[in-house]
Amino acid sequence: MSANKILIVDDEEIIVRLLSMSLRSDGYETVTAGNGEEALEVLKAQSPDIVVTDIKMPVMDGLELLKQIKLIDPDKEVIIVTGHGDIDSTITALQYGASDFINKPVRDEALAIALERAKAKIHIREQLEGYTKNLEFKVAQATEEIRRKSNFQRLLIHFSNDAIVAFDHDWKIVVYNPEAARIFNEPSVNVINKMTIEDLYQPEISGVFKEEARKNPNAGNLPWKEMMLTIKEGKTFPVRFTTNVLYEKGEFMGIVNFFQDLTEIKDLEKELVRSERLAAVGQTVSGLAHYVKNILIGLKGGSYVVDVGMKKNNTQKLKTGWETIKKNISRVSDLTQDMLTYSREHDPEMAPCSPNEIVEEVVSLVKEAAKAKDISIKSKIDPRIGVVLADPETIHRSLLNLVNNAMDACLEDEDLSKKFVIGIKTYTDAQEMICFEVEDNGCGMDEKTLSQLFNPMFSTKGGKGTGLGLLVTGKLVEEHKGRIDTKSQKGKGSCFTLKLPFDPISPFDERLAKEDK
Repeated sequence: MSANKILIVDDEEIIVRLLSMSLRSDGYETVTAGNGEEALEVLKAQSPDIVVTDIKMPVMDGLELLKQIKLIDPDKEVIIVTGHGDIDSTITALQYGASDFINKPVRDEALAIALERAKAKIHIREQLEGYTKNLEFKVAQATEEIRRKSNFQRLLIHFSNDAIVAFDHDWKIVVYNPEAARIFNEPSVNVINKMTIEDLYQPEISGVFKEEARKNPNAGNLPWKEMMLTIKEGKTFPVRFTTNVLYEKGEFMGIVNFFQDLTEIKDLEKELVRSERLAAVGQTVSGLAHYVKNILIGLKGGSYVVDVGMKKNNTQKLKTGWETIKKNISRVSDLTQDMLTYSREHDPEMAPCSPNEIVEEVVSLVKEAAKAKDISIKSKIDPRIGVVLADPETIHRSLLNLVNNAMDACLEDEDLSKKFVIGIKTYTDAQEMICFEVEDNGCGMDEKTLSQLFNPMFSTKGGKGTGLGLLVTGKLVEEHKGRIDTKSQKGKGSCFTLKLPFDPISPFDERLAKEDK
C-alpha cells in the first residue's frame, strides 16, 4: 500500500507534534495544520493521502473540514478524532463520508489500525481503478478486433465470387451479396429484410432448402451439389451449391446458401468433350477400317458358303452361311450404334428409377448365357437404395457391357480349374455416390493393359471386339456426372465400379412421377 503522506489537523500544537513524531517513527511522511482553513491550504498544496483531524477547532472545525475535503476529493480518506460520548458528531462525520474515527486521547494502536484501514481502502480503490482502466482497454481492444473481423467478413462476402444468400429463422433474407444480385437479377435494396426464401427461389428449391434445414438439426456444411437454377424470369442455368444450416444451443438460427454459376465452365466442358470426341473419332478411323475389313471378310465367307449351298442344294451349308452373314450384320449394327453413341452429344434422360431393379434385369438377361458357359452370376444389392433420379438406360447399358466383358474375361482365362464367378453389387459410398460393382475372377489384366482400357479402338478381345464398348460406357457415365474405377490383377480377376451421383427422391415424388406416366 503506497499511501504514506498524512495531514494532521489539531489546534493543540503539542498533540500535533506528538502525533507527527509517532507517525514519522512509523515511516510516514507528515504535514500539519492548526485548523480547518489551514488544512485546506495544505491539502491543495501537499496532496496528502490521509487526513487525521480533530473535530473541535477554531476558525473551521473538523466536520466542516471533512465536508470541504469531500467536495474537493470524494475519495480522500479522513479519520476523525473525537471526544468520549460525542456520538452526534461521530454520526455526522460518518454521514459526511469519514473513513474512520478514534477517541481522544489518541492511542498509537488505535491510530495505526485506523490508518491501515484507510490505506486498505485507498489500495482497493487504486486496484479497482486499475482493473477498470485495464478492462476498458481490453474492451476497446476486443471491440476493435470484432470491428476489424466484421469488416473483413463483410468485404469477403461482398467481393466473393460465390453468390451468398443468408436467411434468418423466419426465412427472411439478411445477407445478399453482389454476385447473388447478378445471378438472381434482383438488386439487394429490393431483397435484404424485404424478401423471404419463397420470394427469391422457385417453390421446389425453397422446399428443398427448408427440408435440408429440418433434416440437419446438428448444423454444419452440407455437401456441394449441382442443379439447374431457375430464377423469376424463367431463365435457367447450371449452378453448384451448398447450404450451411445454423443452429445455436439447439435453436434454429437460419441457413446460408452458396451458389457458383457453372455456365461458362459447362460450356467449356462441352467444348472440350466435343473436341476430344472428334479427335478420338479421327484416331479410330484406321482401327475401324481394319475391323470393318474383318466384317467384310466374314460376310464374303458367309455369302460364299450360301452360294455353295444353293449350287449343291445343301441346306446345312445354307444355314451355316446365313448364320455367318447374320452374325456379321449384327457386328455392323453394334459398331454403327457405338459410333453414333460416342460421336453425338447426349444428355442423360433423368427419370425416377430403381438401380437395384436394373441390376436384377441385367442379371436376368445374362444368367442363362453365363450358366451355359459355367459362370455363376451372384448379385448383392443394397436395400437402402430406393428410387433415385437417374438415366435408367445409361445404367442398364453400362452394366450390361461391364458384365459381358467380365464373362469374356472368364472365358479367356486359361486356368480351367477355376470356378468362374461374377459378382454384382450395389451400395452408396461416403461421397454420396451410387456404386455398381462388377467383379470377376477371370484372366485379369496387367497394369499396361489396364491403363489403355478407355483408349479408342483398344480391345483385349483381339478381332472379337470393336474397342468401343468401354469407350462408349465411359462416355455415358461421364455425361451422367459419374466415373468408373478399375482394379485388376493378372490371373486373379478384375473389378469395375461404376459410380453415379446419388439423388434419391421421396415416396411422394415417386408417386407423382408414376401418376405423370
